[in-house]
Parts: sequence; C-alpha cells; structure tokens
Amino acid sequence: MEKPSYLKDSDDARLFNELRKKVNQRIEAIPENRDIYIQIKAVLLPLIYIGLYFFAVLNAEQQWVYILSFILMGISLVLIYLNLIHEAAHNNIYKSKRLNWMVLHIFDFIGANSYIWKKRHIASHHAYPNVDGWDTDIEQSGLLLIVPWIKAKGIQKYQHRFFFLVYPLYLFNWMFIRDFRDFFDKERVILKTQGRIPVVEKVKMLGYKLFYFFYQIVVPVLFFKVSIGLALGAWFLQVIAASIFALFVLLPLHPLPDNAFPKLDKDNGLPFSWLRHQLEVTNDLRENNWLVRNVLGNFNFHVAHHLFPNYSYMYYNEITEEIEDFAREHNLAYKRFPLITALRKHRDLLRQNANNAYYILEE
Repeated sequence: MEKPSYLKDSDDARLFNELRKKVNQRIEAIPENRDIYIQIKAVLLPLIYIGLYFFAVLNAEQQWVYILSFILMGISLVLIYLNLIHEAAHNNIYKSKRLNWMVLHIFDFIGANSYIWKKRHIASHHAYPNVDGWDTDIEQSGLLLIVPWIKAKGIQKYQHRFFFLVYPLYLFNWMFIRDFRDFFDKERVILKTQGRIPVVEKVKMLGYKLFYFFYQIVVPVLFFKVSIGLALGAWFLQVIAASIFALFVLLPLHPLPDNAFPKLDKDNGLPFSWLRHQLEVTNDLRENNWLVRNVLGNFNFHVAHHLFPNYSYMYYNEITEEIEDFAREHNLAYKRFPLITALRKHRDLLRQNANNAYYILEE
C-alpha cells in the first residue's frame, strides 16, 4: 500500500525553515554539552535496575523487601525508557551510532524488544502520528477505541467505564502480545512501514523474552529459595507499577479530544502539511520543574520532540520557548495543558468515542 503523503504547502515549508533556523541558533548559543548528563544516566539507571534486582533476591526472606524492590524495578524500567531507550532510538545520547545501539538494546533485557519498538517509533509513530492504520501507538487492540471516527463495537461502547482496569495491563500486552503480533501477524500496521522482518530478529526476540522470564522468575525460585507465589506476585506488581507510571507520562501527549486524528483521502493524502500535522496531533504539558526535566526525560515538551527529534530532551526547554513564541506569532496550533487536565481529557476522549460523539477535526 502506498504510504501517506503530507499536504504540500510552500508557506508552511518556509515557516518551518524559519523556525528551525531560530532553534538551531538558540541551541548553538548554549556553551555546555548537556548530553553528558544522559550519558551518565546510561550507566546509572541500568545499575539501579540491576542493584534493585540483587537487593531483592539477596533479601528474599523478607517478603516486603522483595516485593518493594520489584515494584521499584518497575519504576526504574520506565525511567530507563524515558531517559535512555527513547533517546538512543534517535541517536541522541552519543555521537557514535554503535554506542546508541548498545543503549537501545537494554530494552531487550527488561522485557520489550528494541528492534520492533524502534521500527514502530521512527517509521510509524514519528512518520504518521495519530493517523489510523499507520501510527502503531493508536492501533486498535479490540478493547479500547482511540480513533474518534471509527464506530465503537461491542465492549468498546463501555470503555469509559472499565479503561482503568485495562491500562494497568499495558506492559503485559506490550511484552507478551503486541511484540509477538508485530513479528508474526501479517495484518499488523508495522508491516506497512517495515516490510518483511528478518528471521534472525524473530529468533533474538524469542531468546530475549525467555531470558527475561528466566531471571525474573526462575532464578529467584531455583537459586534464592523464593516461593513461586512470591516470585510471580512481585513480578506482576512490578509490571503493574511500570504500566501505570508509563501511561501517566505518555497518555496526555497525543490521544486527547483537542488533538486531530487526520483522515486519509482517496489518494492516501493527509489534510495538513508536515509542520501543521505535528502541531495538530501533539500537545505539551504545563509542568516544568526539576523532576520532569531531569527524571522524566522532559516528556512534558513533546511538541519539541516531534518537530526536532535530532536534539536530546536536555534542550527541549529552550526549543519549546522558541516554538511557543513562533506559534503565537504565526497563529499556529500549539497546545499545552496541565497534567491532570490532560488525563481528564483523555478520559473524555474514551467516553466520546464510546458514544460515537465525533467532534474532533475531521478534515
């Protein structure tokens, strides 16, 4: 199938070139190399994850210590994703692509698959955000309906009443269903942008999944006398904690009623230029403090990431200032909400979609 194409608009192309020039000048004026702080995290965060694991198994006789350590592993897993995996996929941590590749492969050891996720993120989500049938991040699972102009069916009509039971299972679905379906189900969106997946990557995916389950469950039971119930329970709580934490950060950025879900025309064309598309489908969060800048990987500044993915999140504060001023000057659709407001809006989107009350920009 022919890939979607953005609306050709010379004025918007000129606007983006002007914005890019302003951003580049702003970043070049910063004397320090801030990426060194991410490089420190590339060592520190995996060590925290590993340290929590060994602290858990070596203190397994105290069940509360074991459980708490595994829950904290879930939190650190998300921090590794936000601070390292996401940046490594864009080659933003090191100048060396090989070093970025090595960091990206940490993902394989903590339950996900680095190969297929990078394909999803770069070739699907960044290429066509919020475009049904092309953005894997809004690919329909059957339980929840994200795209407003698709008719809700069956249990989706009640999604606003049970979504809080589904979302804590987010990473279970990612690790044990979504990865496998993307590798082996020929109907999945990822094949439109990726094409045939090499057999060696399928073998590696299965091997890493088995190793993950081995050290998470089997090793504590066989070598540290942890009961099967405790091992499974602590691991389950780890993934639950990670799922809730991850969605708390990720949900407010794209699937909101204020964001467009552009429809393709009969020629697979999109209604917006690339610049306006990124602004229409993405929003920022108002929170801007030490925690979001240094711990959560500046995911509050998501518009900056979609417009300038070649810069690491350490520069998003300045980039966002330029974007906000530029959008105000040229009447562009820049959106920014408080976190709680954005989460409430996402719930509203689920309710509207369940009731088929389509009110998002269609054309």
